[in-house]
Amino acid sequence: MSAFKKFLAAAAPLSLIVLGACAQGFNARVSRFQALPPPAQGETFFVQPRNPALQGGIEFQTYAQLVAQRLEQFGYRQAADPKSANLVVSIDYDVDQGHDRVETVPGWGGYSGFGGWGWGGPGFYRPAFGRFGWRYGWYDPWLWGGGFGGDDIRSYTVYQSQLHMEIDRTADGKSLFEGTAKALSRSDDLPYLVPNLIEAMFTGFPGSSGETVKITVPPPGKRGS
Repeated sequence: MSAFKKFLAAAAPLSLIVLGACAQGFNARVSRFQALPPPAQGETFFVQPRNPALQGGIEFQTYAQLVAQRLEQFGYRQAADPKSANLVVSIDYDVDQGHDRVETVPGWGGYSGFGGWGWGGPGFYRPAFGRFGWRYGWYDPWLWGGGFGGDDIRSYTVYQSQLHMEIDRTADGKSLFEGTAKALSRSDDLPYLVPNLIEAMFTGFPGSSGETVKITVPPPGKRGS
């Protein structure tokens, strides 16, 4: 078997790990404080950004509509403007710049990290049986560790995203709901993150006041109606 084919065979388990992680759902931690009365009277609401600069933006309106759809499922009705609404729903969202994370996992084979000079440079290949000395091979110090029987080191960037939502009563300005959903992920893509954070926020809504819960949002194809 050629060196390149051996590299592909070694890389296959890593690709399965990545694909498996994508299929496991979106994990978030949700904290909620609430004094919302049951929507027995069909109270109306209006969704607005906490940052006024976002008002009227297409991206914000996309997320606001997702929030409105979830509130309507709980019996609330959307109003045309904040003045005609019983409740004002304010939302804010962001994702940080990310930070590097390094982890060590049990080795599953491949080229050793000892003595390598980078991709295509001289690398020490240690197969399953014995050591065959120096040869040209594949070596990436962030991907390969000790070869067979050793540890593998992986480095990747993790981003923290969050969604904050408040619901105030327009009649007297009283706060009825404050919630925050946070998540760590490999993605900093807001069009992916925010809908998942919204789904987590409304899972078990409005929740028990003062409680922080872990929510796993299933992949889109596995979500209920």
